[in-house]
Amino acid sequence: MAQQSVEPLIADLANGWLKQYKLKYFVEQYAPNDEIKNALYEYESKQGGSGGNRPDCNLLLQDRQGNWWPVLIEYKGYKDRLIKLDKEGQVANRNAKGKPEFKNISQYAVNGAIHYANALLHYTTYEHVIAIGITGYKDTDTDELHHELGVYYVGKSNFGIGQRIGDFTDLSFLAPKHFEAFIEKVRNLSLTPEELEKLKQRREQEINVSLVKLNNDIYQNEKGISESGRVYLVAATIIATLGVPDRVRPLEKSDLKSSTEQGNQDGDIIVRKIEAFLAQKNIPEDKQALIVRTLQNTLTTDNINRPTNGESQLKRVFCKVVDDLGIYYKIGLSTDFTGRLFNEMYNWLGFTQDKLNDVVLTPSYVATLLVRLARVNRNSYVWDFATGSAGLLVAAMNEMLLDAKANINSPEQLLRKEAEIKANQLLGLEILENIYMLAILNMILMGDGSSNILNRDSLLDFDGHYGFGDTSRTFPADAFVLNPPYSAAGNGMVFVERALSMMSHGYAAIIIQNSAGSGKAVEYNKRILQHSTLLASIKMPIDIFIGKSNVQTYIYVFRVGEAHKSDDIVRFIDFTYDGYTRTNRKKASINLRDTDHARERYKEVVNIVRIGKSALKYIDPKNFYEGHIDPKKGDDWNQSAPVDTRPTLNDFRRTVADYLAWEVSNLLKNKKEEEDGLGKF
Repeated sequence: MAQQSVEPLIADLANGWLKQYKLKYFVEQYAPNDEIKNALYEYESKQGGSGGNRPDCNLLLQDRQGNWWPVLIEYKGYKDRLIKLDKEGQVANRNAKGKPEFKNISQYAVNGAIHYANALLHYTTYEHVIAIGITGYKDTDTDELHHELGVYYVGKSNFGIGQRIGDFTDLSFLAPKHFEAFIEKVRNLSLTPEELEKLKQRREQEINVSLVKLNNDIYQNEKGISESGRVYLVAATIIATLGVPDRVRPLEKSDLKSSTEQGNQDGDIIVRKIEAFLAQKNIPEDKQALIVRTLQNTLTTDNINRPTNGESQLKRVFCKVVDDLGIYYKIGLSTDFTGRLFNEMYNWLGFTQDKLNDVVLTPSYVATLLVRLARVNRNSYVWDFATGSAGLLVAAMNEMLLDAKANINSPEQLLRKEAEIKANQLLGLEILENIYMLAILNMILMGDGSSNILNRDSLLDFDGHYGFGDTSRTFPADAFVLNPPYSAAGNGMVFVERALSMMSHGYAAIIIQNSAGSGKAVEYNKRILQHSTLLASIKMPIDIFIGKSNVQTYIYVFRVGEAHKSDDIVRFIDFTYDGYTRTNRKKASINLRDTDHARERYKEVVNIVRIGKSALKYIDPKNFYEGHIDPKKGDDWNQSAPVDTRPTLNDFRRTVADYLAWEVSNLLKNKKEEEDGLGKF
């Protein structure tokens, strides 16, 4: 006999608890407020359709600090329908390709509740949600109702994937007298760095899936929008929908009316929201004006605001961006978000092929390696003379903030230091205007280090001063990171010479085409060595930019402010085997896999550069060599460990043994032939 659902009994049981605790709750199509109601309506349904999400029960509770906590509850009525986990023990709401598993979402209580929670992260200002699944069954012998609960926290700290809070047998933890202790338990939840990294990778994989979908949609279906215009529309949409708690309400899709009224078209509304957002950020006024002016040129054109069948093209694009990307830039991913965005969008930007090869995203793990090789810490002043989408500066800012948290115990001092890092300790220059806007957006999303991102030519139009505010102040750079355009003079070493000549001390780490160190940049290299010391030369994997560029690259590490002497030791590292396996398959679930201690190897490289061969563990000692370069040559930076051709005693023994074995084999063979010959007569 098929199992009969007892969902009505489970709902009656749980709702009865809430009544007992005197809590106000809402069922199905009702919600505590319009913000939650609209979010549930806008988000894709449990079956994959458009909107119409209806949690079985939802509440909005407030803790003693005044913070509001939405609580979303989903009921099921079968014994085995509480939760569906994947092989890694995470809630299985996405498959290996990063796409929604609607079957799991619709059939399992916790999975459904977490789906609803993500709707709130996506479309509301709430950053912390409690998701609860409850199911049960009746004992066929005793007719007794059994039940079980799954209680999860869904928020920015776990990237919206969800984190189990504990074991519970009823909902009394929501009761006023127990709620504060429950919230304290939620606040004390922690994830190991490894767990966080896995969750981050999963979300980043989903980002790639959504970006491809968005790009294809805009490119194929939205005609008449220029390449740069597409970039600006995505940037404008994201800024307008970020919001500032208690100050600027995020722009919602329903706010755009596709009106033809002068001054109140969709573009005008988005511009006003961007102005309100920027005014609340620590960004100089002239910088705000530049951002608004750049975006306004695209947002206020007639064609994009003209309604067709009651809806403007601008509103359609706005809705697509919010629907496809909204949750990812609201859950606090500490990643080069717009770098990933750009890596998809640049495929149809109007560059020549040479320029296309120059504008390539530095993978986040390589960006972090460069930052650590440049010895960036909370007190560093970091600049990048070809900043692109600001991926290297994002990595630098993350490293600086982590160092600050690890070393500053006063919350008030930490807050001040974080603001100082974002406002004054990062500087980037990008000459391409559309890429510059992505850099601005990237740093705003990261929280906001955009103050000193400058739209200038670093070789011709930069004198080393801050670009906004007090422009008479010199930026006191002591860390330089760079992935230059390789078509520039000296394969890009012209940028290195320029930056290092403007620094009095510190460190630099650059990733560049190998020919820059073997003959294509001799004059630049010789001039650099007159004031900076080459500490290390690291040969990188040939496929590190797989799918975008196939050049062999090296990382060069410098100590700035001290001329290189001929007897200075240079550490040469062959890092072509870094532990990662890369593919370039469009349909692959993931194209970068840590197959042999890759993370440990990247940490090891930093230590080897700093302290030498004693740090070797995962990297083969044969791939490490300490040698010298001639500072007057400039073409001997790509050395490898010399091969010793002198025979050793073991070589001699092995050769003699091989010869004797050959002699014995021949003697035995000849003897056998003689015996066989005698036997024939």
